[in-house]
Amino acid sequence: MVLGGGFGGLSAAQALRHAPVRVPLIDRHNYHLFQPLLYQVATASLSPADVASPIRWVLRRQKNVEVLLADVRAIDPVRRVVVLDQGPAKVPSEGPADENTIAFDYLILATGATHSYFGHDDWATAAPGLKTLDDALKMRQRILLAFEAAERATGAGEQRRLLTFVIVGGGPTGVELAGALAEIARRSLRHDFRRIRPESARIVLLEGSPHLLGAFPEPLRRAA
Repeated sequence: MVLGGGFGGLSAAQALRHAPVRVPLIDRHNYHLFQPLLYQVATASLSPADVASPIRWVLRRQKNVEVLLADVRAIDPVRRVVVLDQGPAKVPSEGPADENTIAFDYLILATGATHSYFGHDDWATAAPGLKTLDDALKMRQRILLAFEAAERATGAGEQRRLLTFVIVGGGPTGVELAGALAEIARRSLRHDFRRIRPESARIVLLEGSPHLLGAFPEPLRRAA
């Protein structure tokens, strides 16, 4: 059994394509998300459909995989079952199961990652993360509405505040998001407003370490 339909979960399921096993794959969403391009959804460069593909379609030719849409609430390692949010979704098995559990012989956990506020969870309302499609759509709305609000603002100071975007984290996502924001401000939206100059938007990228793209080779860090 595989929990998660991201890169890890799909790779695990596909690696078992020729094995004489049944592979239930469970995910809370019915689509596989190409997470590295979420920043382009957040900046209105791509639509959600461009970065999300139905898991069933991706695995349509793999006969030993069964895709189930469910939220796993608990894992019982003694009984070797996972507990789902709602049923019925039973997969026939020799192990004990009821309508809200699925038995497994081997379990692969590939449930992905979430963003961290490093102990400051109260920041979540002011600073959304960028790990899910919902995150990207909310960020897109906030970015575009900031330009709209600046168009209506009467004071130069308020316009400057609304057109200042602060990104925390100088890893790949932060750097890509900063670049995409600059692109839409200087190109995509440049001629769409009458009272403001979108290209004057201020983009601030904050990074706690000495370098951007800290995990990358030195030439790429310098270029960034």
